[in-house]
Amino acid sequence: MRRMLTIAAALTVAAVPLAAPAAATLAPGAKAPDFTTRGAIAGKVFTVHLAQQLKKGPVVLYFFPAAYTGGCNAEAHAFAEAIPAFTKAGATVIGMSADTVDTLAKFSAEKCAGKFAVASAGPAVVSGYDVALPQQVKGRSVTSRTSYVIAKNGTIGFVHSDMNPADHVSMTLAAVQKMAGTK
Repeated sequence: MRRMLTIAAALTVAAVPLAAPAAATLAPGAKAPDFTTRGAIAGKVFTVHLAQQLKKGPVVLYFFPAAYTGGCNAEAHAFAEAIPAFTKAGATVIGMSADTVDTLAKFSAEKCAGKFAVASAGPAVVSGYDVALPQQVKGRSVTSRTSYVIAKNGTIGFVHSDMNPADHVSMTLAAVQKMAGTK
């Protein structure tokens, strides 16, 4: 119980003061832009292609501002702990940020516990999913904290955009479970 309270407290603390976006452009029912980029799982770099991932089932595509910041570390840990539930519902989780692949390779092993992929969101992906923030952190671009649940057919089934990381895991899991009929 104490550990869960610590995780919950960590999730409510923002790592950097960023303004929340007004709303994500991609609404439920919209077609998710396909992309191919590089990412990592458990420190191993590989190519991430959304269309390939969707062949397996729904995808939770969650954008986070920057690796190795308080809120993003806590959110990655919370997603890692929930991976068995996402897997049971047939979903794949992919974290996305504007960080470099080298940074994300380390982050995937350390903060994601090697349980799910994180990938580098280049300008086209950031623009396509409308997750750019005007601020920079340590001189680099950052994304909003926006989670998309993408159905196997490539349409957006659920969107949650909030800079507070606290509800992203529970809300996306509930959406995936509803989509799979397991809740």
